[in-house]
Amino acid sequence: MSSLTGEALIGGRAEQGAGGSFKAWNPSQRQHLEPSFHMVDLAQIDRACSLAGAAFDSFRNTTDQQRADFLDAVAEQIMAIGDELVERAMLETGLPRARIEGERGRTCNQLRLFGSLLREGSWQDPRIDPALPARTPPRPDLRSRLIGVGPVAVFAASNFPLAFSVAGGDTASAFAAGCPVVLKAHSAHPGTSELVARAVVKAVAQCGLPAGVFALLTGTGRDIGQALVAHPAIQAVGFTGSRAGGTSLMSTAANRPQPIPVYAEMSSINPVFLLPNALKADGERIGKEFAASLVLGVGQFCTNPGLVLAIEGEGLDAFCAGATAALGNTQPATMLSAGIAASFRSGVDALHGHDAVTTLLRLEHEEHQGHAALFRVSSSDFLARRELHDEIFGPASLLVVCKDAGDMRAVAERLEGQLTAALHMVDGTDDVEAARTLLPTLERKAGRILVNGFGTGVEVAHAMVHGGPFPATADGRSTSVGTAAIYRFLRPVCYQNLPQSLLPAVLRDDNPREIWRRIDGAIGKGMEKV
Repeated sequence: MSSLTGEALIGGRAEQGAGGSFKAWNPSQRQHLEPSFHMVDLAQIDRACSLAGAAFDSFRNTTDQQRADFLDAVAEQIMAIGDELVERAMLETGLPRARIEGERGRTCNQLRLFGSLLREGSWQDPRIDPALPARTPPRPDLRSRLIGVGPVAVFAASNFPLAFSVAGGDTASAFAAGCPVVLKAHSAHPGTSELVARAVVKAVAQCGLPAGVFALLTGTGRDIGQALVAHPAIQAVGFTGSRAGGTSLMSTAANRPQPIPVYAEMSSINPVFLLPNALKADGERIGKEFAASLVLGVGQFCTNPGLVLAIEGEGLDAFCAGATAALGNTQPATMLSAGIAASFRSGVDALHGHDAVTTLLRLEHEEHQGHAALFRVSSSDFLARRELHDEIFGPASLLVVCKDAGDMRAVAERLEGQLTAALHMVDGTDDVEAARTLLPTLERKAGRILVNGFGTGVEVAHAMVHGGPFPATADGRSTSVGTAAIYRFLRPVCYQNLPQSLLPAVLRDDNPREIWRRIDGAIGKGMEKV
């Protein structure tokens, strides 16, 4: 029997939303799921945000160890839910058990990773410039560190019900920074969200933190999200979703009396560049590996290879043969929601009917499913037709055939910002010089550049960058994956001539935790420089 109640969680307590109600949808069986979930109203949004604001100073002044223990506790409570979480997520998304279990592991691992970052301590970027009283003019004693910006509004993603949802990367990094989180659950998986949110609330209580540190808001439509972002207590936003949704929140945030940053991951087609020697040596194999990446998760990854660029020739023919053969052997699969499936079908139909596009593969499938599709267009037509640059969220890709390396670079220059860009090349050949020529463009266009692989599969690690210039993200200076994600929710504070008794521990002369600091421009632990 399900333990779900369909309630929001505000101030550490469950309460029924005062708005309308809705039910989750099972995309595999095409039927609604019990129970009904109740939408919060404006008063409940205000209370959740106000409690978060009241909890901020207390939460941000907890020790690194306390917040690390809290993140570990969240992970433990998620695992303690057991199979109920896995089964509910499968019902609400149509994703297989192995995918959900793997995503649960990733969610817990990234919570623990931020805990390890806190225990190490240098995330605060402590800097000390000691006073120089004998200098003319004298220099005051200057010390700085990073602190949390304040309560963060987080929007759960549709395509990752756990890893980019209630306790996903945005929430974990905000908590690590000492920022309370007001979470807007995604209406496509409200039951999964409620289960995880309860785990977070239990961890909050277990660790003795203020109840306002976390809230779960339930509902459909954009009104709740807009009211959340507009609330004066909210100081930053984390969002993963559509370009239209992200830009709408950006507009609201920018037009507040006090504008705030929105870190929105939105749209990316993740170009793959096939260089001549790689195609000649391994075109068929690359085609098969491309096909596997394209259909992974029914193509519902933000790093899906939605665009391929190659120079016409024998190797390209081998790539096309390998890709179409592999794609033709794949089976259609259920997409995450009816809306995503309808949008995918519309995008595929538009390419199939486009007068400049040749269809290499387009298999029939039911309305709620996604099936691989591959199309081909010349570089000149691609450059002339802006509509061909749009993302199709699902297992569809467009091959752009270029005349030569210069033509390939010209196409790259016209692309929008991307999460990833992949180069397939053979080291020690002319491919290296071609890659060297492309690299400055790709550095300006993408957040992650990889060689002889595909962008699907985002490692949660310290050096990972999951971001990119607009519209891949709202702010290309940031990442939503990896420990550097914490810096989205931090700001610097400088302390001038404060006595030791008032300084944060990390900036005191004795440095009790022996954290590495920048002392007068050089790295050290004590007041001496290394």
